[in-house]
Formats: sequence, C-alpha cells, structure tokens
Amino acid sequence: MATTTYPILDYLRHYDYENLVFCNDTSTGLRAIIAIHDTTLGPAGGGCRMWTYASEWEAAEDAMRLARGMTYKYAAANVDLGGGKVVIIGDPKKDKSEALFRSLGRFIERLGGMYYSGEDVGTTLRDMEDMHKETRFMITLPQYLGGAGPIGGVTATGVIHGMRVAVRRATGSDSLNGLTVGVQGLGAVGSEIVPQLETLGAKLVVCDADASRVAAVQVGRSVKVVAPEDIYQTPMDVFSPCALGGILNATTIPALQCKVVAGSANNQLRTEDDGAAIEKRGIVYAPDYIINAGGAVYDSDRLFGGSHLHERALAKVHRISETTQRVFDLAEKEHIPSFRAADRLAETRIAEVAKAKALRTRGEFR
Repeated sequence: MATTTYPILDYLRHYDYENLVFCNDTSTGLRAIIAIHDTTLGPAGGGCRMWTYASEWEAAEDAMRLARGMTYKYAAANVDLGGGKVVIIGDPKKDKSEALFRSLGRFIERLGGMYYSGEDVGTTLRDMEDMHKETRFMITLPQYLGGAGPIGGVTATGVIHGMRVAVRRATGSDSLNGLTVGVQGLGAVGSEIVPQLETLGAKLVVCDADASRVAAVQVGRSVKVVAPEDIYQTPMDVFSPCALGGILNATTIPALQCKVVAGSANNQLRTEDDGAAIEKRGIVYAPDYIINAGGAVYDSDRLFGGSHLHERALAKVHRISETTQRVFDLAEKEHIPSFRAADRLAETRIAEVAKAKALRTRGEFR
C-alpha cells in the first residue's frame, strides 16, 4: 500500500519538541494528537481543540505549533508550566460524545501528569467535565469542580491591556476612544472583546463566518459588519484577529489598512517572514501569545495556590500590560521585530531556569 511520508521527526527536532502522542479509540471514534513541546518550567499545559482537519499531518502540525506557542506564552507570562496541546480530528458540531472525551481523558491520565488539558476552539466546559471523569490532569474546569469557570472574558481583558500598549506605541496615547477596531472572529474571546471595546469608546467593525454570532453581537450596539474576506482591506486603526491562526501571511499583510495588529488568535503569523513583513509596513504588532495569555494565566492560578482566587488571578492578568511594554522596549533596544523580541523574552527565562536546574543537579547551585 502506498504511503505518504512527512518529516515529523525532523520537525520535532528542529523546534526541540519532547513528545508527540497519537491517540486512537475505534469504539468511540476518537482520533487525537497530543503534542508536548517543552517541560523545562513545569508540566505541559494547553487546551484541547476539536476541528475538521483535512489531514492527519495538518492536525499534527496544528498541535505542534500550538504547543510551542503555549511554551512561550507561559514562559513570557512568568508561569511555571511548559507547553502542550491536544487536537481532536472531528466536527465539534456532530462528532462529540461523553464517551469520546472520557476516552481522551484516559489517554491524558496515562501520561501521569506530563500534560494538563483545558478548553480551546471547538470544546466547552462540559467537554472538560467529561474528560475530568477520567483524569486528574485538567486546568480548565467549572467552578463547582474547583476551576475558574469560563475564561473568555479574562482572555479578552488581557488582549485589551496589550492592545492599549500597542496603540500607545503607534499613536502616543493608549486611549481607544474614537478609534476603529476590527474584530475578526466572534467566538468565546472575540465576543467578549467587543463589549469591552465598546465601553472604552471604540468604533467597531466585526466579521465571522457564523451569521448567528454576528447577529448576537449586534444586539443593543452599533457595529459595522463586513464579510470575512473583506476585513483585511477595511480601513481601521486596530485589527484584532480572534479566530484561527496563520491569517497574517503574504496575501493578507499587503492588504491591511491599520496601524496596529492586536488580537487573541494563536499563531497569527503564518511564518517568521510574515512577522518581518508587518514590521516593514510600519504596523505595530502585539505578539499573540503575549497579549492573549490572560485566560491561561487566570485558569492555571489554582495549580500554584491550592485553589482559585479571583483577585490574585486577575492581578496576574493585568501584568500583561507590563509584559507587552517589555517586549516593545526590547525590540527597540535590539532593533528587532516585536515577534522576535517576544521569543527572546520567553527563551531567556527558559534558558535561565534550565541552567539553574542543571547546576542544582550537579550540586553547584548556591
């Protein structure tokens, strides 16, 4: 039988991944991939995504890219977790069942705490409950199970904090009052960003492939609606991508008519060259994993404090402003694009912790 070979091991080695676990349960229909990027800072954490991937390679690549992003997200946010992700190949509108998520929970349990899971695109708190029936290793859980509950709102809050820092870099003021902000994607986070922007006086442009989501955000507020394919060339001050990744690329970047890009979507840059291209266009880019860390920071608070405390967790979310400013300061000092400055910030922390662990192992730590 003919097979197609993909350079998965080469990809793992190039970006220094630790594990890639393929999960199959024929009885429940589960087909999933768990990617674990780096556990230097602690066990890997990251959400569970369910999507209709065109191929197994596409699913594996998404899991790996997202896991690496979580490593950098936690590192830059000063959280002692590594990066991981699980993706389920399937239609979240048709293929879900309690049995499927419980099966995935058993796979996660077998990893013995190497990976902690949570909510992501295509999954809900109810799905997390089903996984939790089979595994202890969960980050996102309802409040009645000791978790933080829904986190879309605090993720949005972190994005707004980072957005205001980016706007200040572009205009000299962090005020969003009177600025036009285009929100691409009105899911769990995008739908929460809209009312927060409205409160701050921003003019809103929105799009989503799901007409029901667009209709929902229109209730009680004035927003301009554009087709998803038209959002890139629509004039605005801030473009806020809050859907899927890879949307900043060689096709879309030349079309952008904005001063700032600041949104919640993971892996917005299709390639590193695209990050450089945004910089060349003079657009201020707030690196995605820096400003969208609010939910991850808020959600994981209980892992370190014994129980979830709203005030303590929210205080950590507010520090996203400081982290974003550090990224821009480093970019200016080193004459590098903001996405590279963000990576350097995260990589420096990981390297310092790895060095300290090595010294402790050799008995040289003082």
